[in-house]
Amino acid sequence: MKKILSFFAIALLPFSTMAEHHGPAHAEVAAAAEAFNTAYATNDVDTYFGFYTKDAVLFFFGARQPVATYREEWTASIEAGGGVEKNETSDIRIQMMPSGDVAVVSSFVDNRTRSEGGETSTVKAYETDIWQKIDSKWRVVGLHYSEFEPSE
Repeated sequence: MKKILSFFAIALLPFSTMAEHHGPAHAEVAAAAEAFNTAYATNDVDTYFGFYTKDAVLFFFGARQPVATYREEWTASIEAGGGVEKNETSDIRIQMMPSGDVAVVSSFVDNRTRSEGGETSTVKAYETDIWQKIDSKWRVVGLHYSEFEPSE
C-alpha cells in the first residue's frame, strides 16, 4: 500500500509544480494571446504576423504551412477584398510549463471570413498555440487549427 501511495504522490508532483506558475507570466501570455487574436480579427497583418517566429510550425487545412507563405497568401487575400469578419474565442485554456517561458494556449473559435469575391464562410474550430518567451517577448512557435462540425 505504501508503494502505491508513493507512486501517486510522485506521479502528481508535476501537476502541483505546474499549478504554481499562474503569476505574471500567465498574465503576459493571456495578454499576448488576446492581442494576437484581435490582430487576426481586425486583419492587422503586421501585428498578427509579428507574433510568429519565422520558423514557427503551422498546421491548418490538412497541411503544414510556412509562415512566409501564409503571410503572402493572407496579405494577397486582404488586398483583394477578402479578410476576417469575426473571430471569437471561447473556453480559453492556458497551460504554463514549469520553466515559465513556454505556454500552450487552446480555445474554441467561431470564425467568419470573406473571400475576395465577397462570399462569407462561417466555421467552428479548435486552435492550439504554443508560445515561447524569446528576448523578453512572447512569440508563437507552433499553431494547430482544426475546423469541426458543431454537434446539434
